[in-house]
Amino acid sequence: MKKVLSMMMAFLLVFSMIGCTPKTDTSGDKPEDKPGTETPSKEKPEAKGSIILSTTTSTEDSGLLTFLLPKFTEDTGIEVKTVAVGTGQALQMGKDGEADVLLVHAKESELEFVEEGSGTEREDVMYNDFILVGPKDDPLKLKENSPSDIKSGLKKISDEKAKFVSRGDDSGTHKKELKIWEATNIKPSGDWYIEAGAGMGDVLKMANEKQAYTITDRATYLSMKDDLDLEIVIEKDEDLLNQYGVIPVNPEVLGENSDKINNEGAKEFMNWIISEKGQNLIKEYGVEEYGEPLFIPNAK
Repeated sequence: MKKVLSMMMAFLLVFSMIGCTPKTDTSGDKPEDKPGTETPSKEKPEAKGSIILSTTTSTEDSGLLTFLLPKFTEDTGIEVKTVAVGTGQALQMGKDGEADVLLVHAKESELEFVEEGSGTEREDVMYNDFILVGPKDDPLKLKENSPSDIKSGLKKISDEKAKFVSRGDDSGTHKKELKIWEATNIKPSGDWYIEAGAGMGDVLKMANEKQAYTITDRATYLSMKDDLDLEIVIEKDEDLLNQYGVIPVNPEVLGENSDKINNEGAKEFMNWIISEKGQNLIKEYGVEEYGEPLFIPNAK
């Protein structure tokens, strides 16, 4: 019994000594104050302001910009404000200094823009193609008789006075359409030829309502086809290639106000979209949803 009591007294003495030992205060310690305890984190790029991108309704309506631009901002810290208009209007915005960079699709006009000094340089970015779409019953039998001959198709439309909706807005698509009409020696006019003065998405909706034919870029059509009673009737004619280019606006267009153009941001956008990463993102866009890319990257 005495032995048991002696052991209990010994344990009590040990615990009382532990309780009297002063504790070290570590409440003020921070992980970063201790070597080797840093928490790894993904650093975001420093915010670098914003740029105004003047581009076409086809890149907007296809959803490509919604897919690309957040990734560009994530990589660079540059916010992008988009103005989607026809290529002609986009080029004019550049001449007026109302945009920092252009993404458009009328190569001849783009080269003139750079040659006259409104743009600093131009780079190919991607291409897709134009197609002629029309009512599913294809009353003119264009798909059967001229599936890859756009000039023949437009001539038939003109001869039969079948309803045709034109962009009528000086866009890249409109420029392409007019060039093809010119090659057929036809100046379209009359009640059958409807000039919408609207973007690609709106023109497709109008053609759908009127069960008319129209020329569209493939990307916008594929992105909307589930809501349309239109189908492709002519495609894969070499005259229907649709090339896109990127152009930083020359700050000198604003003279003494040249500092209002974010030229550094514009160049960074151009370099990013023609980089391996930008090109690979373009290549993958649309594959999962439509079974094919909506644009084919071809930056040099």
